[in-house]
Amino acid sequence: MTPLFKEIDSQPSPLGQISLRRRRIPVFGDRDIYEVKLGDEFLMSSMFVDAEEALSSLGLTAVTGDNLSVVVGGLGLGYTAVEALKDQRISELLVVEALDAVIAWHKEELVPLGAMLNADKRNRYVSGSFFDLATNPDKGFDPSCEGKKLDAILLDIDHSPTEFLNAANASFYSTENLTLMAEQLKPKGVFAMWSQNLPEDSFEALLKTAFDSVESHVVSFFNPFQGNESTNSVYVCIKGDW
Repeated sequence: MTPLFKEIDSQPSPLGQISLRRRRIPVFGDRDIYEVKLGDEFLMSSMFVDAEEALSSLGLTAVTGDNLSVVVGGLGLGYTAVEALKDQRISELLVVEALDAVIAWHKEELVPLGAMLNADKRNRYVSGSFFDLATNPDKGFDPSCEGKKLDAILLDIDHSPTEFLNAANASFYSTENLTLMAEQLKPKGVFAMWSQNLPEDSFEALLKTAFDSVESHVVSFFNPFQGNESTNSVYVCIKGDW
């Protein structure tokens, strides 16, 4: 009999103790639910992945062309990356993750999507800070090719543009640093970002200082704990033709 709860792994990280857990909730049926916690804070649950998948589908829909090079910022439980790889135009996917434990869970296939990501030769894990790499266009995201230009950057790390996983991330949300990141995109390249909150006018205005086009999408999904609809949002930005 499968236990209702199991802590699969727990280890220290630069941001605090991070843990991977599996649980079953009988009222929701015979289904394993995977959770990631940082200290006492829940970072992600496999019960709520609609918006993480929409980050890829909405972001990549805005990209033109083929033979795409794409970065995903934040590995999580792998849902954004797996959804991105459904787009057969992608030739390479770089998944940037600052916490080595999270990469190890996927490489060791302790999470359900690890095997799928490991089997896809287009996928590559990059250990490092997304925010450091995003603001260093001379180096770029690909450790094997400095200064590589990308077709899309898909970001899911902070809770929102004003609620940060790490206080040090706050400086990224500025015209200067968003513009540095945009330098790593090809002309008409796309930057898309997930937020747990509804679209914020002030952040849309900030994005417009670095991108030609900004569009916000509200993603609704059923929340069985509350018995109603919950919402997240995805910002999709398109760089100018330069």
